[in-house]
Amino acid sequence: MTVTRQAGTRWPARRWTLLLGLVALGALVPPPTATGTAGTAGPRVKDETFVTARTSGILRIEAGECFTDPAYSEEAAEVVVLYTPCHERAANQSYGFVHAPEGEWDPAALSAFAWRSCRRGFDSHWSGEAASGLAFYPVLPTRETWAGGDRDVMCVVYGPGGPMDGSALPAAG
Repeated sequence: MTVTRQAGTRWPARRWTLLLGLVALGALVPPPTATGTAGTAGPRVKDETFVTARTSGILRIEAGECFTDPAYSEEAAEVVVLYTPCHERAANQSYGFVHAPEGEWDPAALSAFAWRSCRRGFDSHWSGEAASGLAFYPVLPTRETWAGGDRDVMCVVYGPGGPMDGSALPAAG
């Protein structure tokens, strides 16, 4: 999977992510989720609805960067994800982006495309023992972001048993 970035894309520099993350960091309160609260330990399955392009903070995450699970921020008055250094036991790590084909908004087709594409990327990074203890999910554009021209699908790796110890991406060799 090749990750490219076009000039003028919507992914701002990391310094804004860090600044906003520091401001919101103290205000996080875990929200209820389908599998418990964000702070609940134990296995967790994440799907294409876990985080979307509508989730505040996700559009600031770049390929290879790590981020928190969504949690309610009283300061922001909404659910947010925050950039976090991968060595700080991150919950999620972006491992690439794929560009969905142009066309009408079709959530079922977009979901199928995203899962297929992210599966190929996952399989190219992790196989056999390296894939043990890891899973992936896509972050999809929403109807609103699609209408604005967003066709980027983020592919994310995570540990279903809890935070990952360091970057999950294989070392470049």
